[in-house]
Amino acid sequence: MSDMSSLRAVAHPVRLRMLSALTGTALSAADLARMLGISHANASYHLRQLADAGEVVEAGEQKIRGGTARLYRYPHEADAPRRDAGNDDRLAYTRAVAAELERRIGERVPGRSGLLSDLEGWVPAEAWERASALVLEASQLLHDANQRPHTPDTVHVSFTAWAFTMAGGDA
Repeated sequence: MSDMSSLRAVAHPVRLRMLSALTGTALSAADLARMLGISHANASYHLRQLADAGEVVEAGEQKIRGGTARLYRYPHEADAPRRDAGNDDRLAYTRAVAAELERRIGERVPGRSGLLSDLEGWVPAEAWERASALVLEASQLLHDANQRPHTPDTVHVSFTAWAFTMAGGDA
């Protein structure tokens, strides 16, 4: 599937939440429905959209009440191509991420520390390369350590990073 179609598939708040939930653990549509507070049919529909776009993979089966449910996971460790779609698709994705961040901020634990950093500036290329590598390392660490929701001795966190070079010419 094209990068543009893949970007469209994840540019929905429910699907973004699903990808987060499916990082580091395999879940069924029924699991996702309970977790996200949506109907099983709605969860199945969104999961199918993600699977068709290649954003989630099958990760086995689970026996439930005499039946079998497919399990899916988000293969975060794959070297998936970065999405490079048209501006309209990037903006749709940005809006979906912004809506998801608003939801997460509403669930933030009051009085607990967090981190917010924002910069639009001009830095030496070496600083940019090092910062990019550190953000990637942090992302991989958290994705690899992610466990099923409500696992004992875990904390519920939000981690979003968006770092990119901007147009504007050389200094």
